[in-house]
Parts: sequence; C-alpha cells; structure tokens
Amino acid sequence: MRNFILKYAKSETVKYLFFGVLTTVVNYVSFIIFLKIMGYDKVLIVNTISFVLSVLFAFFTNKIWVFKSKNWKFLQLCKEGGIFISARILSYLFEQLGLFISSDILRLEKIYIFGLSGILIAKVVLSFTVVLINWVVSKYLVFKERK
Repeated sequence: MRNFILKYAKSETVKYLFFGVLTTVVNYVSFIIFLKIMGYDKVLIVNTISFVLSVLFAFFTNKIWVFKSKNWKFLQLCKEGGIFISARILSYLFEQLGLFISSDILRLEKIYIFGLSGILIAKVVLSFTVVLINWVVSKYLVFKERK
C-alpha cells in the first residue's frame, strides 16, 4: 500500500494538479489584487494580466516538473511554448467570453453568494472547465513524448 501511495504521489497527474493549484493561486491572487487596484469596470484587463502571469508560471512548472521535458533547445522550446501558449490563449478567450457575459450582460458583480461576488464565482466555474481543457492539451499535444 505504501508503494502505491508513493508511486501515485509522484505521478504526472498529481504533479499537474499540484502545480495547477499553484497556477490557480497565481491567477486568483493577481486577479484579486488588480481588481482592487483597477476596479470592476476593468475586469477584462485584470483577467488579461492574471492570465499572462499564470501562463508563464504554468509553462515552466509543467515543462520542468510535471511533464519533465528536458529539451531546452531553442526550436523545441519555441514549439512547446507556441503550442502551450496557443492553447492557453483559446482557454483565455473562453474565460474572457464567460466573464464578459457574467459582468456586462448578467451583472453578476451585484450578486453575492456566501459573501463572494458573482464575478468570482463565475471565474471559479470557468476555471474548472479551463483546467480540464489545458490538461488534455498539455498531455497530448505540448509535452507528449516524441519518438
């Protein structure tokens, strides 16, 4: 049983989830900080800033610790980075659309559930969807083992 637990704890999926949580922390902390600085009327700009910071963090943690891509040659780095960032941009656009609908159409910032703004709740729901999409893309397109 101990070996199973140790093997599972070292698994790619667990590492992806661990660094995914840290990436989410980078995203949310920067989102909340910049939201307080810039205001709700700048929610899409704030989300862009938090997106850029979290994508940079995610790329390097995924490359180094999760998928253990050891190739640091310029062309390989560009290829991995290009696919990774392209996939994240699609995720970003999905999240931006969801936040636009949540803020500009539904006006969720005026709704509070358990003391949390509807915008933050919408961001959480959108984030879960984005994490799943990003894992599939990272696992099977970006950092897949090349024969």
